[in-house]
Amino acid sequence: MYWESERLLYRPVIMSDVEALFRIYGDERTHAFNPRGPHRDIEQSRSVILQRTANRELYGFDDWAVSEKTAPERIIGFGGVFVSQFNGRRTNNLGYRLEPESWGKGYATELSCRALIYGFDELKLPEIVGVTRENHIASRRVLEKAGLLFTQRVDNPEDPPANLMFTLSIEQWRRLK
Repeated sequence: MYWESERLLYRPVIMSDVEALFRIYGDERTHAFNPRGPHRDIEQSRSVILQRTANRELYGFDDWAVSEKTAPERIIGFGGVFVSQFNGRRTNNLGYRLEPESWGKGYATELSCRALIYGFDELKLPEIVGVTRENHIASRRVLEKAGLLFTQRVDNPEDPPANLMFTLSIEQWRRLK
């Protein structure tokens, strides 16, 4: 199954994406705001794909491999809606991670808007959450442009800076349309 937006193509992540996942998730620049840091090796990326595949089977959805329509064979990032844990509760998380060469082109916002359509209109999720570090201004702007609303600041003294949680309910989504 494939999805698309104006400039991007989306599809489920598969094991043959492992090198692209490691290329992007192993790059320190893509983890500037992630305290867990980049993937150590390709085996870590392989285990992430196995987990994503298991989550897709369990929940019926997970995030996507992302490519440009002009070069569909090259993965430029990963993102979409996936199940995660945040602040002690299960969430339908909106996330995105793009290779640095794709930054500043509006792709994260385009992906986020398409993921919301998928999450609300196709999956009928009751709520979608986006979480970013307080100091990650670009990511905050993406969530706001996509229509998510700031709902909570979560401090963790052992892991600063604070996380900011943005949410959008299906009812709010319907009012935006």
